Amino acid sequence: MDSNLIRVSAPFTFEPNNYLITKSRKSNRLSSISQKKPFTLSFKLGNNKARNGVAFDESAYEAERLSMDAKARDLMAETSERETESGAEDDPKSWKWIIRKRIWDLMEVQNIAQNPRPVHHRIPNFVGASVAAKNLTGLEEFRVAGCVKVNPDSPQKQVRLLTLSGGKKLLTPQPRLRTGFFSVLDSSMLSPSTINEACTSVGVAKYGKQIGLDEIIKVDLIVIGSVAVNPKTGARLGKGEGFAELEYGMLRYMGAIDDSTPVVTSVHDCQLVDDIPVEKLLIHDVSCGHHMHSHPSHFYQHNNPKASRDLLGQIVPGEAGTNSDT
Repeated sequence: MDSNLIRVSAPFTFEPNNYLITKSRKSNRLSSISQKKPFTLSFKLGNNKARNGVAFDESAYEAERLSMDAKARDLMAETSERETESGAEDDPKSWKWIIRKRIWDLMEVQNIAQNPRPVHHRIPNFVGASVAAKNLTGLEEFRVAGCVKVNPDSPQKQVRLLTLSGGKKLLTPQPRLRTGFFSVLDSSMLSPSTINEACTSVGVAKYGKQIGLDEIIKVDLIVIGSVAVNPKTGARLGKGEGFAELEYGMLRYMGAIDDSTPVVTSVHDCQLVDDIPVEKLLIHDVSCGHHMHSHPSHFYQHNNPKASRDLLGQIVPGEAGTNSDT
């Protein structure tokens, strides 16, 4: 079972945080660096209450997240059907959907997946994900990392837990980038009783410090989820929404990572494929150097290009990537 990276992304918008119930209208600055449009709130919640009388509505937050996820899966189902109708020759993305569907179908038929199910249009939560996470922590790249960026999907939850319980900083993206970019969780600021919850979407919202693109941070290792991975080349496919590529591009834009930053993925053996053609991958498609599963880990050198610092403007046209040198 192994882990990898992701694809391109659709435009995103900022939405206000509607899950804070507050008695005070005072704004809270999250970053030590001034932000032109602060969209984040930094809160440390104990028993769902922050220091300034702020309460976090967990139920509303989770209900909204699940609703948005369901809508996104429906949209991607329509997209995959549309892009495969005309055939591979007419649509350059149709071959990706064919591979994804093959893996999703196989995991459902062979009952290789854990909840949430069905796995279609998800990063599948494969059987053995926790073992793969444990194997991942044996990598030298993980042992020496001070800050690890991990995707928010279910199969990588144990990676997030081991990152925090190992005394490291965890960087994880906001769900679908709806209310911001990334959240940072510092294990030194969490009690043992809250670390497990901090690995969930609600926990990240409760205990994380949200940061913007002007934050100064160094990420030592990237862990991403995958639907399929070519173990020989590191080429990989996500679920088709492109958040891994967008997040990678943002981190390059921020200067948080560079070409030497290792990328790791964890997947099930059945997700290892040999029919992801490297020559068909786009400049923003991210590849991985390690893939982890419940058997001994594997490492493969590859020469696939990674997204450069100025790629963000190509992925998200507009203000997000226009001032990469400022």
